[in-house]
Amino acid sequence: MSTNNGPVESLRDRKRRQTRERIIETAFALFMERGFDVVTVDEIAQRAEIGRTTFFRYFGDKQEVVFSTEDDFLRALTAAMHDAPAEPLQDLAQALATSRRLLLAICTEAARNPGHYAVYHRLVEQHPELEDRHTRKTRHYADLLEKHLIDHGTPPATAVLAAQLTVACYQAAWRLGSHDATAVLREANDAFDLLLGATAA
Repeated sequence: MSTNNGPVESLRDRKRRQTRERIIETAFALFMERGFDVVTVDEIAQRAEIGRTTFFRYFGDKQEVVFSTEDDFLRALTAAMHDAPAEPLQDLAQALATSRRLLLAICTEAARNPGHYAVYHRLVEQHPELEDRHTRKTRHYADLLEKHLIDHGTPPATAVLAAQLTVACYQAAWRLGSHDATAVLREANDAFDLLLGATAA
């Protein structure tokens, strides 16, 4: 069933979404209270008032809870790619303009839940195993961006350069904006202003 605003969420889907959100909220609260390393899946399940089996229906381990917004970011990126102009992106300036829109789409999605992002940022900064996964996730986004540019006419060498420069803008924003998602969005935009000004000079 659907309406003009899109499909209507079924009762079953709503309950699943609410359970998933409760697990995430509970886990993040525990991580901040007691530390990621010492919190167990059993503790998360107990506080969320679910069974251990239910937890594993939603997440493979507690690391997956930390990266629970990954699908949201990918959806935001995919939507921005779909909405990108169709004209060929044949030079670096065009590739960077498109890359900027795509990166800002991800940052905007992160800013929709600033409290969650703040905890995520702190956890990644404090735990090497989470930082490693974050780095791999960033690389995956760069690969998707590179493919998108090539598919839209960007020469491979230019696409690789544009994707890596975009990663650099994101990394600068991550450091400068820290745990403030709105600041990260602003810093990413500012980084591109500096970059595009330098490439135009």
